[in-house]
Amino acid sequence: MAASVLHYFGFGNNAPSGKEQVKDAPVRALPASWYTSPDMYELERRAIFSKRWIFLTHSSRIKESGDWLRYEIAGFDFIVARDRQDNVNAFHNVCRHRAYPVIEKEGSGNNKILSCRYHGWSYGLNGKLAKAPGYQDLDGFDKEQNGLFRIHVKVDVNGFIWVNLDANEVPEVPWEEHFANVDKQERYKVYNFDDYDLDHSYELDGHYNWKILADNFNECYHCPTTHADIPQFLNLESFDSDLKDGHIQHHCESTAEQMEKGLYTASTYYFPVSAMVVSPHFIMIQKFLPTGPTSSKMAYEIYRNRNSAENDFRLISDMYERVMKEDKVLCNNAQKNLDRNVFISGQLHPKYEKAPLFFQSTVRDVITKHFELEKSEGREIWPAKRKIQRNAEVSEKDEEICAALSCGALKEGLAW
Repeated sequence: MAASVLHYFGFGNNAPSGKEQVKDAPVRALPASWYTSPDMYELERRAIFSKRWIFLTHSSRIKESGDWLRYEIAGFDFIVARDRQDNVNAFHNVCRHRAYPVIEKEGSGNNKILSCRYHGWSYGLNGKLAKAPGYQDLDGFDKEQNGLFRIHVKVDVNGFIWVNLDANEVPEVPWEEHFANVDKQERYKVYNFDDYDLDHSYELDGHYNWKILADNFNECYHCPTTHADIPQFLNLESFDSDLKDGHIQHHCESTAEQMEKGLYTASTYYFPVSAMVVSPHFIMIQKFLPTGPTSSKMAYEIYRNRNSAENDFRLISDMYERVMKEDKVLCNNAQKNLDRNVFISGQLHPKYEKAPLFFQSTVRDVITKHFELEKSEGREIWPAKRKIQRNAEVSEKDEEICAALSCGALKEGLAW
């Protein structure tokens, strides 16, 4: 994917030469409709969030058995928990009985048993059904077939947690396809990730499509005119981005003064919705969490190096928080104009905005492939959707009836 995109934009060894060279020409961005359409958002939920690996958080946030975190991303509600065997597990926050949430509290907590208060079904930290009142006397009821819907989990070499909602036993998209060695970057060798503890977190809700947030994070063309703090920790003249298979590594050459103050950073964006900035004194994990076609939540986890002085940590932490709040204003205002249905699409600079172009090309590629697959099969395809293993013939027939009622509308939608 990366090589073809670079070639398309005119970068890399295979770029055209002479009159065919296109790297000095502006490139047309995604149209406004991709940032406003409810149908596009639902297609993204199926094509992207149902089956791509998502960089989530650090495992130090669930240190003890029973510790859990609850997340909602693009309408998918799930739990990450540490079990009694010290394994990190993830499950959809859906009771197998009547689909009530197993955990209703937002954020984090500690529970040795995950219980649904609707009808009392409870589950172990490994996701297995522990108790279903009254069902022990029913013939044919199999507890092993009624555990929580498991989500794929990977903990990388630095202790960061990734999840994949693909319902297949083995995810269709392997982690290595887009993120091989992203956790072993050369610039990470100067950091000991075990030295960092979560200091605080905060969220910024706004009226913006999640892709606007990703576009904004992945370039600094706007930085000189909107962020007064940026020059203190980024040498903008040397800012550049390395475009990888499913991620973008941002880098610049720090000044001697920035090095002395520990203000140099290693910034990485992980498709689709996560980014991390690492510095000697702090780590910022940022997630662009879609809540609808034109609404998202910017969620931040701020980690402090326990060996750093308070002033050193606060210097960079406070600057980044100011920048993030300024970005929220930018994204809000851009979305308002996209909603007016006047703007179609702009032209992005092939050098200064090559990272947003790479992001948008990745979105276009993933969406197009899934769109063509649904079009060929004449139905919506939800990779995260579970299949019933027992009494399946009854539910399959029910599903067929519902599909038949809506298939006309679906085919019409797929025609675009």
